Amino acid sequence: MGTTKKHTHLRRQTFVAKKGEFVKQWRIVDATDQRLGRMATEIATVLMGKHRPEYTPHVDSGDFVIVTNASKVALSGRKAEQKLRLTYSGYPGGQSAESYGHLRERKPELLIEEAVRRMLPKSRLGRVMLKKLKVYAGEDHPHVGVNAIKL
Repeated sequence: MGTTKKHTHLRRQTFVAKKGEFVKQWRIVDATDQRLGRMATEIATVLMGKHRPEYTPHVDSGDFVIVTNASKVALSGRKAEQKLRLTYSGYPGGQSAESYGHLRERKPELLIEEAVRRMLPKSRLGRVMLKKLKVYAGEDHPHVGVNAIKL
């Protein structure tokens, strides 16, 4: 008589998370002497939720991120003098340019917010993710009561 093998097939199913299944945590980053781009990629990864094993692309699974000391962020090379932030009003002759060094002095929060925003998805979900980013120029922030994990 022939022997019969038991074929046990494991069904592998992709895990798809639902909206309310995630517990949002708070992360804190000190931007003192950190490179802008390197720091922004880490922040964008946490905001999207890609640091979690249960990451789902169409669900907001990321954590909140607090960035302090934005005015002390480091720019590599001569980017402070040479790299420009261009804005356009929509009118003829309405383009204005500002160096990253001047922007860091005038409004350092905007420098980090724009770097992170450009690394997030360009969709409704990306705008929701960006609202979880809190950037402050100095050491003080209003989220003192939150138990934040250092990033």
